[in-house]
Amino acid sequence: MKDKNKKENNPVETTEENVNETAAENGKETVELTEIEKLKQENAELRDLLLRKVAEFENYKKRKDTEVTEFVKYSAEKIIKELIPVYNDLDRSLHSVNKGETKDLDTLKQGLELVYQKFSNVLENEGLKEIDVMGKAFDVNTSDALMQVPKEVAPNTVVEVVEKGYMLKDKVIKHAKVLVSA
Repeated sequence: MKDKNKKENNPVETTEENVNETAAENGKETVELTEIEKLKQENAELRDLLLRKVAEFENYKKRKDTEVTEFVKYSAEKIIKELIPVYNDLDRSLHSVNKGETKDLDTLKQGLELVYQKFSNVLENEGLKEIDVMGKAFDVNTSDALMQVPKEVAPNTVVEVVEKGYMLKDKVIKHAKVLVSA
């Protein structure tokens, strides 16, 4: 009879075990669902953050493009402002000559020399320098030889400057046009 009681107890124990197992599984499923929901929420937050960062970067690129365009558009403003007084002086000189107010060539020459000096100062302040090549060995980095001429100096020496050459700071922006000895 004890065996029979054991058998009877077993189904009860088994049923309790089944209930406990089912409850444990449901608890695990609830924990798993909660974990999945948390991960989904975190994923949504990260996706939202990514989209905002992408939008911020696109706005940044547009803003920088606009700034660069504006910079290029007005990059000559500083030099233009410095050249306006020289331009005005030349304009006054021409009007003076055209109206017949300046009949004395010496006065006109002095006026033009002053305008030239102003203009030279503006260019020098911006970093423009004349390239000194006269009497020096010909250098293809600073000069263009127009022709060779017979002279009593060392071959390939610059003997005449037809057009001056210029450097802007440390960069050659216009080669001198020269004649060199043969």
